[in-house]
Amino acid sequence: MWLFLAFISAILLGSYEVFKKVSLEENAVIPVIFISILFSCVTLLPFFVLSVCFPSSLQHSIFFVPQVDFHAHLLFFIKAIIVLTSWLFAYFALKHLPISLASPIKATQPVWTVLGALLIFGEKLNTFQTVGVGITLLSFFMFSVVGKKEGISLRTNKWFWYIVMATLVGALSGLYDKYLMKRYDVMSVQVYYTFYQAFIMGLITLFLWAPTRKKTTPFHFKWAIFWISLFLVTADFVYFYALSIPNSMISVVSTIRRSGFIVPFLYGAIIMKDKNIKLKIIDIIGVLIGMIFLYLGSR
Repeated sequence: MWLFLAFISAILLGSYEVFKKVSLEENAVIPVIFISILFSCVTLLPFFVLSVCFPSSLQHSIFFVPQVDFHAHLLFFIKAIIVLTSWLFAYFALKHLPISLASPIKATQPVWTVLGALLIFGEKLNTFQTVGVGITLLSFFMFSVVGKKEGISLRTNKWFWYIVMATLVGALSGLYDKYLMKRYDVMSVQVYYTFYQAFIMGLITLFLWAPTRKKTTPFHFKWAIFWISLFLVTADFVYFYALSIPNSMISVVSTIRRSGFIVPFLYGAIIMKDKNIKLKIIDIIGVLIGMIFLYLGSR
């Protein structure tokens, strides 16, 4: 079950990447992030209100939001900081890099998540899973090599290093998720950390972006920003729920989740007319083979 949910989360996350790219075209990054988080809060708020004011209405469903202590709130606040750090790097990078390159580079995140899971959680992979993870991660890595053919200097292009930082911090977030899922309810994590994200991004928007907004790229509201939040909230819920299932493996779930980059890749190839598509297709075939091995090893 958790493996199936990981694939669903991957598709949703890939769609989320497409709407991010659309929202960022000739648009200010920080308010796009802030407004998308506000939409996420609006989506989750009814579940929170019902859980607090009318607990019996949701208490026996997966949408119930349990109340937590101060320590839990502190942990959720830390998660909000980690995720926003990754997002800020990723959004700026995605705005300036081809989507068929930026998304696959971000997809190398499981390399670091797997290493962390093996070292911190002591997870062990069977033969099929080891082969699957290896092939998939190698294919992910090859996408970054293609960047050289697109005239992007991996040494001097700051947007490339932004996506690298987003990837490393995102891997840290994935490991932290596994820690939280062992201790707290899925909805508690998702709802509270989203609310904290809104608070933090509100401060960033008010004190960092607003005073200099006339000197930078202007902000234009696009409905794609709403779809960012909807697809992200759904993708995260499915992802957290998968991690909460006993015997689920963060290394496998994270790898499959990142395979959702196939969706923005197709968008970049068909709609954006990105370059070096044939070389990237070869890497995608490697990813699909890796996914098959992961499936065989997790049955």
